[in-house]
Amino acid sequence: MAAGLHVGVVGVGRIGAFHVRTLRSLAGVSSVKLVDADPARARNIASAAGAEVLDTPEALVEAGVDAFVIATATPAHAPMLRLAAEAGLPAFCEKPVALDIATLDDLVAEVERAGILVQIGFQRRFDAGYVAARDAVAGGALGNLLLVRAATHDPVPPPEAYVAASGGIFRDLHIHDFDAVRYVSGQEIVEVYADGAVRETPWFERHDDVDTAVATFRLGGGALGILSGTRHDALGYDVRLEVFGTTDSIAVGIDSRSPIRSVEPGAAQPPQAGYRNFLERFEPAYRAELAAFVDAVRDGGESRCTLAEARAALRVALAADRSRAERRPISIEEVTSAEPVAG
Repeated sequence: MAAGLHVGVVGVGRIGAFHVRTLRSLAGVSSVKLVDADPARARNIASAAGAEVLDTPEALVEAGVDAFVIATATPAHAPMLRLAAEAGLPAFCEKPVALDIATLDDLVAEVERAGILVQIGFQRRFDAGYVAARDAVAGGALGNLLLVRAATHDPVPPPEAYVAASGGIFRDLHIHDFDAVRYVSGQEIVEVYADGAVRETPWFERHDDVDTAVATFRLGGGALGILSGTRHDALGYDVRLEVFGTTDSIAVGIDSRSPIRSVEPGAAQPPQAGYRNFLERFEPAYRAELAAFVDAVRDGGESRCTLAEARAALRVALAADRSRAERRPISIEEVTSAEPVAG
């Protein structure tokens, strides 16, 4: 495909608006058309980015776009991906694609029938630190893998309306950690034991959700893992992955803006303020993943993050939900039914 792509973006909240700006900056994109549930917001984003506003996602199809970028709220991901499949359009879709296995499996079948390329928005796969960690593990630099420790701490909770439809902390926030652990280690998570609590924001309880979470897990090769998460971090947006082996120990997410401070006497403190949000922390990765999607569509390449990867991460998140509810370790093999898990 020699000419630049005409891309349709569905949803222009924080990440969708960023995707619009990124697409407009890519040499492989000729034009961007967008749709949003808030017409005023859509007009503002389009005016600032030099994009065109249409009324409905179906109108994007009728306008002849070459690809979809889906950045709506979570409940609309599956319907929009289904629309892309029906139209035969390659699609980039934010995570999670769906909140239960049955819906996701139906989508996989539709996408396979349509034969379209789909890339899922697990942007950590495009972050330089995570790529370096994956290369170190795959190259044997760490020796025998012993332990993985992951953390994602939000500065403040998302709005309550968002949380109500998000699927809960494991499917919304920690699904990134589960995918990143699989990506870096090259192994599947096979068992998880999770818990959570409401420590600061009482309204999480109304949605059977928590603002603080922990989990332990086991990888297929035998290494163990530890996960922590919170919706409250006074110092900023804190995302880390530490990997410990018999010959080396490495960390992703420790830099001059790491939102954590040492209380050891004489220890140097981070010279800059912590990351304020996910866009500040992962801006280069977000740009890189969309560039990879555009290149794959133009050149006929393969997806860098498929629906199969999304399904694997969702199964771990569902296992964590079930573990928190039933207060026991859950094998990922148990998560094969269509039954959704509350969250």
